[in-house]
Amino acid sequence: MKLFDYKSKKRRVSLKWKWAFFTSIGVLAIVIVFSVLLFNRFTNVLLQQERIHIDDTLSTVSSRLGNYSSPLRKGDVEKYLRPELSSEVTGSNDNNIYSDSLIVNLSRDNILVNVYDLKGHRLFESRKNAVKFKTAAKRKIETTKISGKDALVGIEPLSSKKNGSLIGYVQVTDKLGSYHSTSRKLLVILIILVLIAVLSAMIMGYLLVAELLRPINEIQATINKVKTDPDSDARVPDLKSHDELADLADLLNGMLDQTQRYIDQQQQFVEDVSHELRTPVAVIQGHIDMLLRWGKDDPEVLEESLKASLQETKRMKSLVSEMLDLSRAEQIELNYGEEITNVSEVFNQVYNDFKMIHPDFTFTVDDDTNDDIYVKIYRNHLEQVLVILLDNAIKYSEKRKEVHLSLSTSMATVNIAIQDFGQGISQEDMAKVFNRFYRVDKARSRDKGGNGLGLSIAHRLVEAYHGNITVESSLGYGSIFQVNLPIMQHMPQEDDDQPNDQSDDHLSDDHPSDESPTPKS
Repeated sequence: MKLFDYKSKKRRVSLKWKWAFFTSIGVLAIVIVFSVLLFNRFTNVLLQQERIHIDDTLSTVSSRLGNYSSPLRKGDVEKYLRPELSSEVTGSNDNNIYSDSLIVNLSRDNILVNVYDLKGHRLFESRKNAVKFKTAAKRKIETTKISGKDALVGIEPLSSKKNGSLIGYVQVTDKLGSYHSTSRKLLVILIILVLIAVLSAMIMGYLLVAELLRPINEIQATINKVKTDPDSDARVPDLKSHDELADLADLLNGMLDQTQRYIDQQQQFVEDVSHELRTPVAVIQGHIDMLLRWGKDDPEVLEESLKASLQETKRMKSLVSEMLDLSRAEQIELNYGEEITNVSEVFNQVYNDFKMIHPDFTFTVDDDTNDDIYVKIYRNHLEQVLVILLDNAIKYSEKRKEVHLSLSTSMATVNIAIQDFGQGISQEDMAKVFNRFYRVDKARSRDKGGNGLGLSIAHRLVEAYHGNITVESSLGYGSIFQVNLPIMQHMPQEDDDQPNDQSDDHLSDDHPSDESPTPKS
């Protein structure tokens, strides 16, 4: 398996090179097609120009020799077609032979002019020509081969201008030397341009994909760091590209942050449970050891040990239940993100329940709302928060058994306040009152059955739904806990909150007030 992995890694080809290669192939194909079209078009134009030269030469020779009425003779042709023609013959007073179009055509290196009589005997030859003479009934220009290369041959019968009789034949051969030379030069230029285009495309493609892959390299480096060290706080830096890769980086950072929170929560959970369970386990073990040594024979000691062990067992059960509640509260956004609850309904329900359970307390309600108020929160979670706060208020109202509740709204939030008139909390303790297992008076809190988790659960629940919970207190005068939650901008229909009422999912099967009320500490 290791050998397979090694070979797979060895055969790995960078995406930059793949991109550069396939980009070059694409550019090569496009440039080749364009070059072929350009080459064909340009050579066709050159070939057409050569045909025009042959056609012009045929016309000129035919015009010059058409003055004869009888079949051509060698002396007649030489007289009109040799460069040393007199001005009288050419019909011009200018002795410059280059002003004569025929002479210019004959002077071309690749043009060969031959004149034949009616029997096919050569009367005139401007240059040596390897092309055999063929008669023709009318002017024609065709392609042939000379020394293995393409050439053009034009043939035209010569007719007398005086009586229209056939007097001979003219044959013009173009070896296409200029055409072949220009075509070769053009081909070399196009090949160079193709190579430059492909090389440029490869370089630009490599540089471009290297820049495009830079964010992916950053993401890969971050993943490798986290993979090597799960506790690493490495994150993808700000890519500043404002594209899909930047969104992916933000998503990855959010996932890493969430994963890190879950890891921290798991570690914290294990540490907290280990720490808190150490004492009740030690107490139970101590009583069992005592019973094994001598206490089982003493009924009083036996009863006392069993009661103490049962009490510690109940406290462990309460602790584990609250720790599970807190662990689930850390993952609310995954399971209850779309739940909607009528705050007024839950508020009144909890108020009526506590008024019935604690008839010795005076509950005062101040409700400033006129309509139903809906917030994004799971119904049982809101109920649990109110139960925790009310339970704390009751436990620490020893002298003045009175609790005030209020419900009010602002432009965007709903406020729930619970005030007691108990022992209060000092300024130093208020900064830590929502910490796990924190108690203001640890001895009294343990006597009341608290584990120091209730307010932590309430705090985490409220924050998970984008709200906040605060406390104001004064030693000896009591405390006020306030919960603020964002109100739904668009009120749901009347049956929208039915799933909340029918749902049987709970953070815990038991309310904190049943066995493990948490003190304000």
